[in-house]
Amino acid sequence: MIRKKAWFPVVYMFCLTAFFSTIVIGFTQVTGERVEANEKLSFEKAVLAALPGLYEKNLSRLELHKRFTESVSPPDNFSAAAYTLRQNGQIIAYALPVSGRGFWAPIKGVIGIKADKKTITGIAFYQQNETPGLGAEIAKAAFTEQFRGKTISTDGPPLNIKRPGAVLGDSDVHAVTGATQTSTRLEKIINDGLEEWLSRTTTQGNAK
Repeated sequence: MIRKKAWFPVVYMFCLTAFFSTIVIGFTQVTGERVEANEKLSFEKAVLAALPGLYEKNLSRLELHKRFTESVSPPDNFSAAAYTLRQNGQIIAYALPVSGRGFWAPIKGVIGIKADKKTITGIAFYQQNETPGLGAEIAKAAFTEQFRGKTISTDGPPLNIKRPGAVLGDSDVHAVTGATQTSTRLEKIINDGLEEWLSRTTTQGNAK
């Protein structure tokens, strides 16, 4: 019988492995496209939330994407890495993507900045896996709303995340209680992104 042949176990295992590998690859491709689409939408939502007057809580996925594509322009030679919100051809605000290593995993977010490059319009995060109830609170409105209207400092770090209860200046916000490591890393992510972007846009402006 065929099953008694010496080559049968090898051929059988090869066919079995090929069959399940095909299923896994197909599943990965299908879910990968969905994951990528969700990540893109999360990013677009963060951009809208960081810019003034664009985000509404009850917008559907389709409405979010439509508003993003209709209202937000991609980075160009003059905005460096930032997306832009324009009215009548004039830049109203920038949306600067920032990212870096958090306490447990990468943190990715968007900082909204007025056309004056001095005033924060908002901040939103579209990827973070910090500790629930602690570091993960950076994505909650109680933390992010602090940034709205803050001034980017030209004397020292652009923004400071200070311990809870500390006296705040025009460029300061309070850290999340009990999340010192996440707050410290986030402060570096924000300031590294702002400093690099401001340097690039200043250089480009001088080159005009």
